Amino acid sequence: MKILLVCLGNICRSPLAEGVLREKLPGDFFVDSAGIISVHEGKSPDERAVKTASNHQIDISNQRSRPITDADFENFDKIYCMDMRVLNEVISKIKNERHHEKVSLFLSATGEGIQNAEVPDPYWGEMDDFENVFQLLDSACHKIAAHLRNELNN
Repeated sequence: MKILLVCLGNICRSPLAEGVLREKLPGDFFVDSAGIISVHEGKSPDERAVKTASNHQIDISNQRSRPITDADFENFDKIYCMDMRVLNEVISKIKNERHHEKVSLFLSATGEGIQNAEVPDPYWGEMDDFENVFQLLDSACHKIAAHLRNELNN
């Protein structure tokens, strides 16, 4: 199963989520991340995201930002968006009706009945904001990974 995590610039939330989800899933899952804008394309994640992940023994330093592409809708089984702006932008790029079922809000995928909850963007914040986002992602990824493993086994 292939999972894509999407945020605005692919340098804070989605790289962190990619690193965390990869740690929680077995090797038969492929996890990647992208952004809806290309301004950071080819760049490493924000140094604060790298440091926060490193503090939790997760290395995201080799990830590189990239924008979401049309091919991603074909290549990925699940596309999780970090906030409503990102979700709406991703949905606007869908050219095939069957791709709609692949796209959802990240926190909605936890299976806890959470609707329209967003992962806050720590970019303009401090290290504490990155740590808070990490904790939110870690908790959500634990639940999402369990659902994905269950889905793959059924």
